[in-house]
Amino acid sequence: MTGGADSGEPDYRFTLANERTFLAWIRTALALIAGGVAVAQLLPPFPVAWGRHALATLLVAAGAVLAVASVRRWQLVQRAMHDDDVMPPTRLPAALTAFLLVACVGVLVMILLAGS
Repeated sequence: MTGGADSGEPDYRFTLANERTFLAWIRTALALIAGGVAVAQLLPPFPVAWGRHALATLLVAAGAVLAVASVRRWQLVQRAMHDDDVMPPTRLPAALTAFLLVACVGVLVMILLAGS
């Protein structure tokens, strides 16, 4: 997996793949942040007075946390490749899925409250 016979560096293809994965996580973080801004600026008020701002805040905060976590993940993978070690496990997909599930349930509750 090394870049050269004695270089000690990972193959550049693996480094670039790690970077592409990092950039995909950053795009997801930016999408969450943009979604939060859109919720705050474009949606009409929810039936619960603080609902729209709570959802917007959660989306922006999740985007910020994901951006930081993706940098940390990129560093861990890069270090593991450099040290020719086992890839570290990740909780990012499960955490993002759990967050989105909670956010969707919150939005569904707001929709149901608006209908009554």
